[in-house]
Amino acid sequence: MKNYPETAHPYMANSPAAVKDEMMKEVGIENIEELFQQIPADHRLVRPFDLPPQLLSEAELKRHMTETLARNRTCADTLSFLGGGCWQHYVPAVVDEISHRSETLTQISGTPQSAHGRNQAWFEYTSQLGELVKMEVVGLPVYSWGVAAGHALRMASRITGRREVLLPKTTGPERLSVIRNFCEPTEMENHIAVALVDYDAATGLMDVSDLESKISAKTAAVYFENPSYLGFIESQGVRIAEIARAKGAETVVGVDPISLGVLAAPADYGADIVVGTTQPFGIHMNCGGGTCGFVASRDEVKYVGEYPMGLNSIAETIVEGEYGFAPSTPDRTSMRSREKGKDWTGTSVNLWAVAGAVYMALLGPQGFREIGELIIKRANYAARQLAAIEGVKVRLDAPFFKEFVVNFDGAGKKVTDVNAGLKARGIFGGHDLSGEFPALGQSALYCVTEIHNRADLDRLADTMREVVGG
Repeated sequence: MKNYPETAHPYMANSPAAVKDEMMKEVGIENIEELFQQIPADHRLVRPFDLPPQLLSEAELKRHMTETLARNRTCADTLSFLGGGCWQHYVPAVVDEISHRSETLTQISGTPQSAHGRNQAWFEYTSQLGELVKMEVVGLPVYSWGVAAGHALRMASRITGRREVLLPKTTGPERLSVIRNFCEPTEMENHIAVALVDYDAATGLMDVSDLESKISAKTAAVYFENPSYLGFIESQGVRIAEIARAKGAETVVGVDPISLGVLAAPADYGADIVVGTTQPFGIHMNCGGGTCGFVASRDEVKYVGEYPMGLNSIAETIVEGEYGFAPSTPDRTSMRSREKGKDWTGTSVNLWAVAGAVYMALLGPQGFREIGELIIKRANYAARQLAAIEGVKVRLDAPFFKEFVVNFDGAGKKVTDVNAGLKARGIFGGHDLSGEFPALGQSALYCVTEIHNRADLDRLADTMREVVGG
């Protein structure tokens, strides 16, 4: 590294040279280098870092960060139709007001008094979400939909004692990658084989014949999503669950719960375990941050005993009409049982449970119905407008919710060129699928939510016509 003047960092108490010398003396080393001797030489960087000059004041740091962030274009200043797992939904002001309160934002373990309030908020989140998916048990949040799916498939493997899971080929690549990580490499003792099931090229729906040919007595679970990553509604849920059940496999369904005001709950068509995300429930889009995944099931011992994450419950007290809220069966978790726990727990995103509880309480059943109907109407309007443009086609014939596939092969355009043209005109186009799903050609996934009004959708269509020359 360059020999910059050594300066104590004002926010790091151990940064002054004298303090470092004292610590090295205490542990019995002559220099910092000795701490890294266990790292093989060929794993270590030998070239110097080309770092910019050290920023020595808060004012300089703030200016640097402000100038850096100003180069970004955001969905606040650009009309966006991006989705693919993190969507732009409206966040009511009261959600931020409550979830950002100091007793909510900063409280982790807390005192018995503050923890009781936290536990009640978590219970309200799990109970409301349980009503939406029609399941009695909901775990506390994990990082993402993919993490939740990975946990659920490992739960299914432990329940059945089997080491194979079946997923549709329409599963999103990022989500599939996370699931594969959870299922572990073949060299590891707890490896779970992941096999992919074909889909109908015209509709996107799972190829049930291919599922029947691949499922066996080795299959721990069949996983599918509704709505799918590509937006279409999987209408064969009952049949898929029947096929899984006939072979003794669990049915795991991934769901965007904001759709459940208008779509049937996963339990209605045979789901044993339900996973998904509550990012639409009052969580702003974050650059790489936790977007909140959930796992839910029936209240049966074989499921409850396999949850790796925290569960919160309610109990009567000695005072009539008074209730207490607290963690339940914590012995399952790695926080209590360490390596003997039911899988690893890790850092959670429990703050989003509070945001989700507020959001769901605000909407209520009628609100969920209204927002679901609004999204379907606006997304279908947008699809019709785009399909009317020469050379532009909406792929997959199945009904869809919120997202749909738009193809540009007829216009002789690449998605990258279309998106560049839209961006130059103040619009973020759809998520590029051409690399993820080559069979779909030059296609992109477009997302329409309640934030888009008719003028936004007409602007998209008019601008698209200009970009593709239709």
